[in-house]
Amino acid sequence: MAWTWRFERSDGTEVQPATQPEEFTTQGDAESWLGETWKDLLDEGVEQVHLYEDETKIYGPMSLREAEAAG
Repeated sequence: MAWTWRFERSDGTEVQPATQPEEFTTQGDAESWLGETWKDLLDEGVEQVHLYEDETKIYGPMSLREAEAAG
């Protein structure tokens, strides 16, 4: 099992940020990584993300702008 993120602009266009992770072995590791790097991703043009387990979308789109407003 591999957990990965898809990074997008607000219009759904895929973005490849400089802050590019490897595949994660658990959902918790993937979410912890996002929690630590979301501000950098936002600075790099990522506005929303989707989480996948292998080929299955678990959730998304999740806005990083909402995290910014809440933070």
